[in-house]
Formats: sequence, C-alpha cells, structure tokens
Amino acid sequence: MVKKKRTKVIGLGNPILGDDGVGWRVADEIEHTLLEKGYPFQCQTIQIEKASLGGLSLMELMIDVDQAIIIDAIETHQFPIGTVRKLMLEDIPDLNSGHTASTHDTSLANAIEVGKLMGAHLPESIFIISIEAENLFEFSEELSPRVEQAIPLACQYVWQTLIELEKKP
Repeated sequence: MVKKKRTKVIGLGNPILGDDGVGWRVADEIEHTLLEKGYPFQCQTIQIEKASLGGLSLMELMIDVDQAIIIDAIETHQFPIGTVRKLMLEDIPDLNSGHTASTHDTSLANAIEVGKLMGAHLPESIFIISIEAENLFEFSEELSPRVEQAIPLACQYVWQTLIELEKKP
C-alpha cells in the first residue's frame, strides 16, 4: 500500500488585527468546503491549522508533514491591495514580510534549515498564498473591502495547489 502524502494548510495571522486575519479566514473556508463537500483527494491527507506565530513555532507545526501551504497577509507596497500571489518560500524577496519572520525569532526559511539539521522531517515544498493587505495593525475583526474580496481567489489558489500536489508523484 502506498503511503499518503501529508499536506498541511496553515492560515497565518491574527484575526483581531484587521487584514492580518485573512489567512485564518481562507483556512476556515477551505476547512468548511472539505467538511461540506467531502474529501476529494486520494493521494494525500490534508490537515487545516491556524497559527499566529511564524519562525520556529510555524516550523514546529510542519514537523512530519510532506508538503505545506501557508496563507498569509503581506504588505509589500508593490501590488494593489487584495492582490493574491502564489510563491514558494524561497521566492519571498523579503523574509521579514508577513509572519515568516519575527524580531524575537528567526525567519521560517532559517527555522526550516535548523529543523532539518536537527533531523526533523519537514516539507520539501512550502507554498505561500499571499494576499496584499493594508490594515495589519489596527484592532478589528473586519477585513478591508479589497482583502475581503480576495478570499475566493485565495481559496482558488489553495485548491489549485492541492490538486497539483495530488498529481505529483
């Protein structure tokens, strides 16, 4: 019997800091669809998580996972608010953007390297679904309108990535 690939979808952010909560909202939508419509994948198991911390804490969530998809708000000022992009972890130009790094921790890329050096089984592929945001530090449970409107597209990117991973040997 072939072992199923373990895939983790992680919504990253803080749901009470405005646009920073978009990762959680997308993760909730993906989980709701899986529960409502059933589990369409044969070659992978999927676990949905929500997290507020990056770096070492985020790396720990990915131990014993074969592939990961992280959804997070990002503020680059290079794209219109609400722009959704799919990146690989190594493609993020500024590792201090979003939650992949912290001033009291290390970047996710560094945390992954440390984890691998310590013998942890960590994903070979880490995809980032980023949503360009504008309101990341104001206490609010509401998303700005353009970030709210980006949720369906971000979900579509997650589903497309899951389908691609399903086809991957």
